Amino acid sequence: MKILFVCHGNICRSPMAEYVMKHLVNQAGLVAQFEIRSAATSTEEIGNPIYPPAARTLAAHGIPSGRHAARQLQKADYNIYDLLIGMDNANIRNMQRICGGDPQGKIHRLLDYTSSPGEVADPWYTGNFEQTWKDVWAGCNGLLAHLSQP
Repeated sequence: MKILFVCHGNICRSPMAEYVMKHLVNQAGLVAQFEIRSAATSTEEIGNPIYPPAARTLAAHGIPSGRHAARQLQKADYNIYDLLIGMDNANIRNMQRICGGDPQGKIHRLLDYTSSPGEVADPWYTGNFEQTWKDVWAGCNGLLAHLSQP
């Protein structure tokens, strides 16, 4: 299963989701069954590492963030990945624009895999990295549970 998490800049929400999902998959002993990456819809942060407050929030919860360089979503990613998971409605619109639509139904919001569907707020603007952590944690757990169903 190839999963690509996507947000605006690929320095806060999508790398947080990437590293949380990698952690959960590792804990479940399923590493060999998954390829997990992240990308941006914009070009603003290309090449930049995970934003330090996002990395610190992950570390505070025992999740290593590893080496990261922001990259932009490409149209070809649609055919490479099984799921493209956006953080908010603007991400979804931009993902569909970049990918030329969503004919195979691969594009979803992360929180749609929880009991409280909605948008993961961008902590770049809110400053609330802990709330983003909670949303990403819930979304990734819900996504893994969904994918683990027979």
